[in-house]
Amino acid sequence: MASVLTLTRRTLGVLSTGALWLAGFGMLAMTVTVGWQVFARYILNDTPSWAEPLTLQLMGWFILLGAAVGVRESFHLGLDFLQQVLPAALNRVLEAVNLLLILGFGVAMVWYSVELAVGTWTATIPVLDLPGGFDFIPLIIGGALIALFAAERLFEQMAGVEHEAAVEGVQELA
Repeated sequence: MASVLTLTRRTLGVLSTGALWLAGFGMLAMTVTVGWQVFARYILNDTPSWAEPLTLQLMGWFILLGAAVGVRESFHLGLDFLQQVLPAALNRVLEAVNLLLILGFGVAMVWYSVELAVGTWTATIPVLDLPGGFDFIPLIIGGALIALFAAERLFEQMAGVEHEAAVEGVQELA
């Protein structure tokens, strides 16, 4: 069991790191795109029509990939002030409920985003000439990663492994 948990943590750690790098590159690409849009608009007096839709696409990707990594690293929103005043046993219950809610949210994101992508796939995103459903792919992938990382943390908690120690253990193994 411990070796499976270690292998899973290592694999999800690599996935998390990859998502974080992709989010960083997406943010960089968005910054360059917006910079070009501003330069072209005010210096060249010729605003590129593709810049804004591309910026929105990139923003969707880096926000959702970053949010998923935030779930894995425990940077998501929570009611931390309750953890300061409640007993440890109740904290574990609240953390499990929190992780179950996040897991459910991720699954719902995937489910409804797939429905939206399928429903809009035949439309075309103007200027980018991509299927309309492409707008929802970051939601599908981000939701899947959010659910996966929440499930990882929930299983760690059920196995009695502290999340911080688990993440440090993965970093030491890498």
